[in-house]
Amino acid sequence: MAKKNSAFDQMKYEVANELGVQLNHGYNGDKTSRENGSIGGRITQKVFEQYAKNNKNK
Repeated sequence: MAKKNSAFDQMKYEVANELGVQLNHGYNGDKTSRENGSIGGRITQKVFEQYAKNNKNK
């Protein structure tokens, strides 16, 4: 399960960087709901897009 968390963490930091949100490794409770929601929403969008792409012809 560590690999899944690692991949998720990597995606989280990549998305945060794309959105211009500076995330620290560890505690990020100082981030606003808007910042955290933007990161989570974009991750959800990317996961859905990848799922749709992988299951297009099924």
